[in-house]
Amino acid sequence: MIIVNYRGKKVLVTGAAGFIGSHLVEALLENNADVTAFIHYNSRNHWGNVEHLRKYENFSVISGNIEDFLFVKNAITDKDIIFHLAALIGIPYSYSAPESYIRTNIIGTYNILQAAQESDIERVIHTSTSEVYGTAEYTPIDEKHPIKGQSPYSATKIGADKLAEAFYCSFNLPVAIIRPFNAYGPRQSARAIIPSIISQAIINRTIKLGSLSPIRDFTFVKDTVAGFLKMGNSNAAIGKIINIGNGKGITIRNLAEMIIEIIDPDIQLQSDDSRVRPEQSEVKALICNNSLAKRTLNWEPQTSLSSGINSTINWMEQNIEHYKADSYIV
Repeated sequence: MIIVNYRGKKVLVTGAAGFIGSHLVEALLENNADVTAFIHYNSRNHWGNVEHLRKYENFSVISGNIEDFLFVKNAITDKDIIFHLAALIGIPYSYSAPESYIRTNIIGTYNILQAAQESDIERVIHTSTSEVYGTAEYTPIDEKHPIKGQSPYSATKIGADKLAEAFYCSFNLPVAIIRPFNAYGPRQSARAIIPSIISQAIINRTIKLGSLSPIRDFTFVKDTVAGFLKMGNSNAAIGKIINIGNGKGITIRNLAEMIIEIIDPDIQLQSDDSRVRPEQSEVKALICNNSLAKRTLNWEPQTSLSSGINSTINWMEQNIEHYKADSYIV
């Protein structure tokens, strides 16, 4: 279904081999864009989650490093729109390798913005995260909510967001900042909570989790991507930060119980202290106020949590060989 017609638009997607990035590339192709997928260089020339898109004629892949300015500058040559999703995103891993997050999330974003400033780019869509809000001071969370870096990951994303904001304010670079809440769906790695729960349930028949009390707002990936598509076509979004989220919260415990009920009510849920985040780093509640997205983009989620969970389970059951449920993926 055509959401926004991108015919004639040359689009670069960074982080294209990732979860949301691959779904975005696919949606852009279906909406007639000419897409270049920017993936992280690997010597095997493996395209990650965009391998299955070879069938499209208006599609190409470049392999490089977002931390290399020259490569980035060459990558955006002749492009109209940049969707910048490349980032290190695992929160637990950011405790172990914070400098890597600084290089990828902050320096990589600077490279995109500076290269775009030196080129004739129609617009840059920079990807933020709801994690920048930290534990909610009020819910639902709107774009005016204070930000707080409760993990090295969220701190670097705050830095990247502020760079994007600065390039808009200082240099009039046409930047829009999209701030997704927890996306989920097919092709997501077990680093994220929903595929972690599902893969353990399918393979081990036992689910090990850390804290069960945090509240999250889960949005099916196709709805998240629809927000990206509308953001990339909206003049009204330039210079703004816009939340993309379902608007409904659920505890991790209730989420796990929902998945257990679908797969097998006899599956056991266990506490695993190794998965518990440091007390001051755990974000207790994230629930999205998506009213600005509704007003500015005419966007709102279309997929219920139960429907999205069922779709994700069905996909994972058919691709379970890609998951290692006996390991804690950070």
